[in-house]
Amino acid sequence: MFVDTAKVNFVAGKGGNGCVSFRREKFIPKGGPDGGNGGDGGSVVLTSKRNINSLIDFKYLDSIQAEKGDNGKGANKTGRNGKDKIVEVPAGTVVKTVPDEKVIFDFSRENMSFAIVKGGKGGLGNAHFKSSTNQAPRIAQKGKPGESIKVILELKLIAFAGLVGFPNAGKSTLISKISGAKPKIAAYPFTTLTPHLGVVYQDYDSLVLADIPGIIEGAHRGEGMGVSFLRHIERTKALIYLLDVSPYAELKPLKTLTVLQDELKSYKADLLRKKNFIVANKIDLLGNADDAEKDHDHRNSLEELRDYCKGNNLPFVEISALKEINLNRFKKKLFELL
Repeated sequence: MFVDTAKVNFVAGKGGNGCVSFRREKFIPKGGPDGGNGGDGGSVVLTSKRNINSLIDFKYLDSIQAEKGDNGKGANKTGRNGKDKIVEVPAGTVVKTVPDEKVIFDFSRENMSFAIVKGGKGGLGNAHFKSSTNQAPRIAQKGKPGESIKVILELKLIAFAGLVGFPNAGKSTLISKISGAKPKIAAYPFTTLTPHLGVVYQDYDSLVLADIPGIIEGAHRGEGMGVSFLRHIERTKALIYLLDVSPYAELKPLKTLTVLQDELKSYKADLLRKKNFIVANKIDLLGNADDAEKDHDHRNSLEELRDYCKGNNLPFVEISALKEINLNRFKKKLFELL
């Protein structure tokens, strides 16, 4: 199961209590205080790993706790420190406060570490309080409680480019043809219910491509699958608009492009400033419509899209992901952005 948000309570370990003790040995009267200090509590440390791609492990956890410190003992023995709790999260995880969602830490790459809560200090034993005016102190400190915090973990996948398009535009087919990703592919809308990552290779170069679930008009208002997955293209360096140019498409390609850009803008205007290029998919279906007039109309729509991209100096390529037409040309354009 793919999970990209979770609320978790992190609790650091409590410090151990200091000890009240006096030295008791034969022939050594009034040996004096020898109570040791309590050990420090363990901290909870988050660390990012690339080989984890979901927050499923946190979805049903109430809290994650570090080990508490041991109490001090006689003979000036300090209690053992509690072990830190090392918690692995996917690279790309953002830690936010509850409920105002202020960013505490952003794991923007792998192998980053952050102590989300720190363990409490151990209490001092009575040996610490001995002085010239108090030779036999009978006091010791209690260990301090560890920090605790409830946070939102939000995953934003790390990919170079994100595929954006309507449901059934062919995003899953495309990523399955040019990478090792194996998303579900079927002839009905919203077959992609979770983002997929695929590694694309060309010669000695490689990059990560993200297949984002389909966007429809009104997604920013919660229609279709809404914009819940658009966070996964916030980190991408480039966007690929995949447009269905077949006679069976719901909208003309240029109108589809406008709708997609409007939805991205409604979610976060900065997305439109990313590098991008336009891909016309399903060109193998042109000329196959039952209605010749309808087919002619869609050929004109494709020509309109070509002119728009040329006039706005936008990279543009025509492909058939299913029939693997022009996929090498597509990859060349993609790596040019890299």
